[in-house]
Amino acid sequence: MHILISALHRASKPTGICRYAANLAECLADTSEVTKVTLIVGSWQREYFATAFNLCLNKINIVSVDIENSSLSRNSWFLLRLPKLAHQLSPDLVHLSFPLPFTRSLFPCQVISTIHDLYPYELPENFGKIQAYFNRLFLKRCVEQSDALTCVSQTTLNRLGFFFPQLPTQQKLTVIYNVVDFKGVQSEVPKFFRGQENIPFLLSVAQHRKNKNLNLLIFSYGFLLRMKKIDLATKLILVGSQGPETENLMRQIEDLKLQDSVYLLSSINDRELNWLYQQCQLFIMPSSIEGFCLPLAEAMHLSCKVVCSDIPIFREIGSAECVYFSLQDNPIGNLAQAISFVMQRPAVVSKSMKFSRLNITNQYLQFYSSIINNANRGQSELGLPNYQKPAKTT
Repeated sequence: MHILISALHRASKPTGICRYAANLAECLADTSEVTKVTLIVGSWQREYFATAFNLCLNKINIVSVDIENSSLSRNSWFLLRLPKLAHQLSPDLVHLSFPLPFTRSLFPCQVISTIHDLYPYELPENFGKIQAYFNRLFLKRCVEQSDALTCVSQTTLNRLGFFFPQLPTQQKLTVIYNVVDFKGVQSEVPKFFRGQENIPFLLSVAQHRKNKNLNLLIFSYGFLLRMKKIDLATKLILVGSQGPETENLMRQIEDLKLQDSVYLLSSINDRELNWLYQQCQLFIMPSSIEGFCLPLAEAMHLSCKVVCSDIPIFREIGSAECVYFSLQDNPIGNLAQAISFVMQRPAVVSKSMKFSRLNITNQYLQFYSSIINNANRGQSELGLPNYQKPAKTT
């Protein structure tokens, strides 16, 4: 199989969406069933896809698209030029790593899309009123046009059914979790931490968005410092790209006089992230809404102590070793109490294979095969020859 993965995204620094696409490409390229993976990225993404994600490029061909990094340019490219590229490269299947606007009839093969969350409907404030409207429109278009959809969790699939109760009856749906795999990734001390590796720290990995509740974490951390419930040398490291809440978070840190204690980081590579997971005293995820939350799965995979909010998706992907706190009544106090409690507990080595590369890869291969086989059967029932890749165009 030749799989084309569209990962062209506005992000100029690594994000969860980019990590998902890179992990998917790496998993597929590591199988005998997949002969080639074509990974489509923007020219502004190429460097970090080639370096930050530690990609093995033997069977992965990164195609860099040189367009302006604007909403208009990207969406025009998805609608008009991505189908042409699919004709030129002749993949067996096109996999859209996140929802984008497209017209199915322009593609020479089946198109699968991954749904990570329903934020345009659940959290429109993350995007702004106008952008949220277009994101809803593009999500709706993608859901309606796709031959099949993969959801990153059962929670996401349930929310998809809620907002789209009349999905096309012929459309195939499945839940396939994100893969977690740090095999072969060597730990590397982040540049800002060199020379102070022994300083204790708490860790959270999240974009600066309202649903991530990083403000709640900062308040709880500050409370624990004031009450001397944790070592006063303990730092709080927040890893994630800037977003709508960045300015508020920086103002909050300044108001609480935590400038020397809270670090906001972005653009770190897998080696540095691996080190942070392995060295942190505690990993904390206080979100109110998530589609999957890859950082939580990564933290569990690397046997971090974990405190997370008590929401359905965290109960779905979390483990018995996680400590859950309530976002109701007194969330700051609830989180502070959970942090203080878990700091006294020993770490537990994770044994779950739920997010393993082998498990997730097999699920994708089975799903891809079923999509291609169904397409071929459909052609036969219509009296048409089985699907064959079109000849390359010049």
